[in-house]
Amino acid sequence: MLAHRPVERGRRKGPIKVASQEGFETMSRVPSLSSPFLLGFDEIERALDRVAKGADGYPPYNIERIGRENNVPERLRITLAVAGFTRDQLDVTDEESQLVIRGRQQDDKARQYLHRGIAARQFQRTFVLADGMDVLSADLKNGLLSIDLARPEPERIVKTISITDND
Repeated sequence: MLAHRPVERGRRKGPIKVASQEGFETMSRVPSLSSPFLLGFDEIERALDRVAKGADGYPPYNIERIGRENNVPERLRITLAVAGFTRDQLDVTDEESQLVIRGRQQDDKARQYLHRGIAARQFQRTFVLADGMDVLSADLKNGLLSIDLARPEPERIVKTISITDND
């Protein structure tokens, strides 16, 4: 489709091509880490793709930092709003450097609803964990599932390099 644009100072005159839906195939995805300086980051790109695909917004969650206390290292706490789920209907797993939280509810066929505003819903929420992150615990209280994570502090290594004299 061609469109005419008014002549503006410093711009080209004449018709411009406007893209239309017809004649365009699906575009291939350009990798986000495609710079020639970022070699070997394929795993990170795949992890980012997995997280982006699973981000539907349910269940809502918070991530908070909890400071050091009583010889316990600094932690991260992920809290998910999982109202209506029991402990048996939730699974928390650490799979290939990913924290995966799944919830499964079954419809109760014996109930007859006059109005159904609360649906039995399944979900899967995935968080990619950095190297060295440990899942410490998971706790369900008042419809909130809290998962504590910690990264062990790396040891400070000082290595002295000897200098040779090449005279």
